[in-house]
Amino acid sequence: MKVKVIIERGNDGSYGAYIGSNNVSFGIIGDGETVQDAKNDFLNSYDEMKDYYAENNKNFTECEFQFQFDIASFLAYYGSILSLAGMERLTGVNQGQLSHYVTGHRKPSKKTIEKIETKLHEFGKELNQVEFV
Repeated sequence: MKVKVIIERGNDGSYGAYIGSNNVSFGIIGDGETVQDAKNDFLNSYDEMKDYYAENNKNFTECEFQFQFDIASFLAYYGSILSLAGMERLTGVNQGQLSHYVTGHRKPSKKTIEKIETKLHEFGKELNQVEFV
């Protein structure tokens, strides 16, 4: 079963990962100083939950996780790689507006989220085709 896991950045700069749907019979979370720490802690919690179910002879639903970011967390996490100016050029979304998303002063509309996601996917496909000679 595919399960969506939301990654969010906390006010203290740490990251959290949690199940974003109700289609499993358990809830698990992970946290850490980095996104990778939060993912690792989440997956460790999943393994612990699996062991708990086995010890108590309960049926456990095996899951495949799809990690997703909210916009603010994505921009904060990838900010050292993709500047807000670069994100503006890539997505067409004003740098000032992107800054508001990072700080939490504003939330993007669904249309803006889709625009950013589409442009990032297009950029990823373009990068995937890069070959050096």
